[in-house]
Amino acid sequence: MIDPHVHLRGWNENRKETIEHGLDVAYAAGLDAVFEMPNTSPSLTTYDLLQRRIEYTDRIISKKKLRLFHGIYAGLRAEPKQIEEIVNAYSSLFPRIVGLKLFAARSTGDLGIIDEYSQKLVYNTLSELGYNGVLAVHCEKESEFLPQFWNPAEPYSHALARPPKSEVESVRDQIKFADKVNFKGTLHICHISVPESLDAIEQARNSVGFRITCGITPQHCMLYDELMNKAGGNLLKINPPLRSDAMRKAMLAALLDGKIDWIESDHAPHTLDDKLKNLNSGIPVLPYFPHFIKYLKERGATEKQIDDLTNNNIIRTFGIEIENTFRRPDYNLAKEYPFDPFEILK
Repeated sequence: MIDPHVHLRGWNENRKETIEHGLDVAYAAGLDAVFEMPNTSPSLTTYDLLQRRIEYTDRIISKKKLRLFHGIYAGLRAEPKQIEEIVNAYSSLFPRIVGLKLFAARSTGDLGIIDEYSQKLVYNTLSELGYNGVLAVHCEKESEFLPQFWNPAEPYSHALARPPKSEVESVRDQIKFADKVNFKGTLHICHISVPESLDAIEQARNSVGFRITCGITPQHCMLYDELMNKAGGNLLKINPPLRSDAMRKAMLAALLDGKIDWIESDHAPHTLDDKLKNLNSGIPVLPYFPHFIKYLKERGATEKQIDDLTNNNIIRTFGIEIENTFRRPDYNLAKEYPFDPFEILK
């Protein structure tokens, strides 16, 4: 199994989780590969930092004797020279650099490219450079945010401040920008959470000249916004936010119907202080990954569906061969983190 969307922390964020611990948990959860996101500290936005991260992680994998593939998304900034350096890094370091990442809104880290002019610059530059790999995008449109609704004392308000429309409009933007410059790669929409976003993707798949994929997280299939009204609601604060129970059910049904390309955890651990005092967004998800697979099977997903969602669709899109070892996962990994966001389901 592959988890193509994790935040391994480490380096300046060892207090949240060390890279070694994240890899250990991923391996114990039955995963054969993880692709990590670049909004680390420091951000993975230069050739040198990407090379350092690869070498550092390789030493851990070798020391621990883990049969685990580690890939990285290189982070993009709205700077043509930086984009060229990152495209060259992808060409030189593939398959360890699995693709590029664009944050169309601010989330954790400093990689937000939030205005349309800057986003168009990224697509124009990638097109001019002939980039034909995967471009993964965090889709939220900040001009559609409603920050006046955010009240830390009412965690549910986070879902109001970053409403479904912000995701839908950002998805439409990315498709439009990519189409206008004749983008040659694969546009991947990360952690889709709104049925209307999926509608926009399905419509575009029949009309654009590039491939579009999308992924969904276990949390957007299992958790919903009203759960944030319970005690400790800020522990469930994520970006994009949890949606309504009706949207959650619709997205789970879409996953089971084969409309979504793969499952991605968006594993993003924090300390309790970071969650409850600093109100950081993100939750630990790797421990729940095998539970979610088990749940899908109980809901009627076939072995082929599971294999497609956790392996086949991913390796076909990225062009990377990864051995599927079918190891038995450890279902008792929640204790590895200071809180279990899925405890509420028990």
